[in-house]
Amino acid sequence: MNTSLRVLVLDQGYQPHRVVSWQRAIGLLFRNIAEVVEEYDEEIRSITLAIRAPSVIRLVHKISISRGIKFSRMNVLARDHFRCQYCGKQFPLKQLNFDHVIPKSRGGKTTWDNIVTSCIACNSIKGDRIPQEAGMRLRKKPRRPSSLPFILFRINSTSRIVPDSWNNYLLF
Repeated sequence: MNTSLRVLVLDQGYQPHRVVSWQRAIGLLFRNIAEVVEEYDEEIRSITLAIRAPSVIRLVHKISISRGIKFSRMNVLARDHFRCQYCGKQFPLKQLNFDHVIPKSRGGKTTWDNIVTSCIACNSIKGDRIPQEAGMRLRKKPRRPSSLPFILFRINSTSRIVPDSWNNYLLF
């Protein structure tokens, strides 16, 4: 059994939601939170059970986001479309970071309204100043999103092969 198998989780409308380990997926299936859509050829075996490993599962119930979108690094990157909010260029994930529009040293908080995605070069230029003091301008004002782009995760196809069974559910 390949212990590193990943499972694509779809929401109730068959849209990509997240990627989880096969162990987490099995837990969702046995708690009747999800159903199997696609399977790998590999089997998961225990003393009393043998099932094919899930490749794609679908959540049975609607996902509630009534409390709003959770603040996280990946959600800020998704909100900003993986673009530096100063120069406007799109960068690989490793070349992007958070920038406090109002620096923490000046009382700026780590909130949706004060954090933007920036590239390393622009972050260095801005330093511990507000954008106007650094002669920089934000592409758009940061705010709490009411929704996020269609796919909230990026799959680097050069470092990890995307299973064929996922292709019908992802946009490339």
